[in-house]
Amino acid sequence: MNSNRQHDLGWMLDEALRIPEARHAILLSSDGLLMAHSADITSDDAERHAAAMSGLQSLARANSAFCGSTENSWQQTITEYDHGYVFLVAAGPRAYVAASAGHGVDVETMTHRLMELVQRLGKELSTGQRVGEFA
Repeated sequence: MNSNRQHDLGWMLDEALRIPEARHAILLSSDGLLMAHSADITSDDAERHAAAMSGLQSLARANSAFCGSTENSWQQTITEYDHGYVFLVAAGPRAYVAASAGHGVDVETMTHRLMELVQRLGKELSTGQRVGEFA
């Protein structure tokens, strides 16, 4: 993805983070490539986390049978740490949004903001794909 496209999508990630305790957000492909990141994280850190999040979504999909689902039914994973949370959300075909937040974040609000972001990104990503496919 070119840097202009990353910037275009990065502002959408920044918008989703406008709640107390939200920290960083990245958009990544299923193979761990960084597609965009919020302004408050370096590109190097965002790329490193994108690779890690790719592995996390793969593990989450593999464990879907544990709750009686198929790999394609996975929607999100929330991981809690001593100092905060990591949210990983399916954002369309082979795309994911990951976000981090401090321990005081309102988890319900953060999840809602990420779902809104996914809807917006879905439209943006599908529009971008159509242009490339027909060009």
